[in-house]
Amino acid sequence: MIYLKVEIKVGLKEGIPDPEGVNIKKSLKLLGFENVENVEVKKSYVMEISGKDEKKIREDIDMMCKKLLINPVIHDYKVDMIK
Repeated sequence: MIYLKVEIKVGLKEGIPDPEGVNIKKSLKLLGFENVENVEVKKSYVMEISGKDEKKIREDIDMMCKKLLINPVIHDYKVDMIK
C-alpha cells in the first residue's frame, strides 16, 4: 500500500479579478504597509491518500480537483507531494 501526502494549491487564473486580494491590499496600505504591491488569495488543501498504484492516486487527485475543489473556468491548481 502506498501513502501519499499532498498539498493542492488552488488560485484564480491569470487575468481573473481577485476582489479579496484587492481588499486585503487596500487594508494593508491603510495600516501603513505601503510597500505591498499585490495580494493573491489562494486555498491550500493537504490530504493523505492511500492506494496500490501511485499513478492511480495522482489521477484520483486530478479528478477530485476537477469535480469538487476547483471551477475550471476561473481556477488553476497545483499539486505538490509532501514528504
